[in-house]
Amino acid sequence: MRERLIVGLDVPDVAEAEKVVRGLDGTVSFYKIGYQLAFAGGLDFARELASDGKKIFLDMKLLDIDNTVAKGVENIVRMGMSMLTLHAYPKAMRAAVEAAKGSDLTLLGVTVLTSMDEADLIDAGYEYDPHTLVLRRAEQALAAGMGGIVCSADEAAAVRRVVGPDLAVVTPGIRPAGADHGDQKRVMTPADAIRAGASHLVVARPIVKAPDRRAAAEAILAEMGAA
Repeated sequence: MRERLIVGLDVPDVAEAEKVVRGLDGTVSFYKIGYQLAFAGGLDFARELASDGKKIFLDMKLLDIDNTVAKGVENIVRMGMSMLTLHAYPKAMRAAVEAAKGSDLTLLGVTVLTSMDEADLIDAGYEYDPHTLVLRRAEQALAAGMGGIVCSADEAAAVRRVVGPDLAVVTPGIRPAGADHGDQKRVMTPADAIRAGASHLVVARPIVKAPDRRAAAEAILAEMGAA
């Protein structure tokens, strides 16, 4: 389960991230670095963690013209990252897959953010409800040769049926029973997410904000293992 729990380092600076990693050493080996930390020295920190044997999920949600995406992916491959997100637009995914060919980098297509519901998609101009759009993008990611999908655990079972047993299905928005949902709208417990077919769970606030981070991570790992 240690290979399947990804702790989100959603903290303001590298000093705080270092505290989280030290506190979880021996319990957690996989970390997510997103915008907040990346723009506060987190990219160099990501390289350091990778060189120390940790796995890093770089959550950059890339989307740009094909050449720009490809060049960015080529540099991220050289950083030694384990996972990288990009928005699941077919052209961007195909460019990224070509750029990462031959490497160990797992490319993940972001389908619909877990902070968005149907009303949010309508506001953004989409004609699909979240479930339909997630499955459409999962199909496109599979066709493009991506390594996996990021989706709400609510859609994990349906996505698993689309992509088969081999692709990663990474689910953020994981909240233990009784935990505050924060700004997430489509959430699920760790056990239910595993049962639904998720390969990796991304957990940030329930661990990072816990009074005892190690105990919080161990409880989630135990729940995942029991499922």
